[in-house]
Amino acid sequence: MKTIKTILALFFLGTIGTVQAQENNVQAETKITYYQQRGAEDAEFEMEFTAKTKAEEKAFWKEQKEYEKELKKKNRKGYRAYMARKKEAYTEHYYHCNEHCHHNNSFYNHAAFYYYQYDRPNYQRVPTRTSVNTQIGVGVPAPSVRLGL
Repeated sequence: MKTIKTILALFFLGTIGTVQAQENNVQAETKITYYQQRGAEDAEFEMEFTAKTKAEEKAFWKEQKEYEKELKKKNRKGYRAYMARKKEAYTEHYYHCNEHCHHNNSFYNHAAFYYYQYDRPNYQRVPTRTSVNTQIGVGVPAPSVRLGL
């Protein structure tokens, strides 16, 4: 009789542990989904944000960076989900934004953190210009010509 009670007690405790673990997984997935949604919303807001003054703009970007820093300290998985979605949003925006978007230099500086292509100022998608240097020297023994690319 004691063994049956012991087996039933262990089975009951094991079942409770399994149910709690499943609930924790569901809660963790819900939080990750929340941070992904929040990342998309924040990215969209940042892309549409226009400050009235330089001080307001500086304060806004500082606040955004502080939020990300605190999130990274408190919840690593949430931070990774938030940043991944934010990077996706910036990448999508990069390919759909042309001259109709009016972003300032501060936006480009911060956007480069999320997507490397923003390093180029004002979305210049043309290759950088190459220059050709030619030097002609006249010397006593023989003239020389140098061509540099």
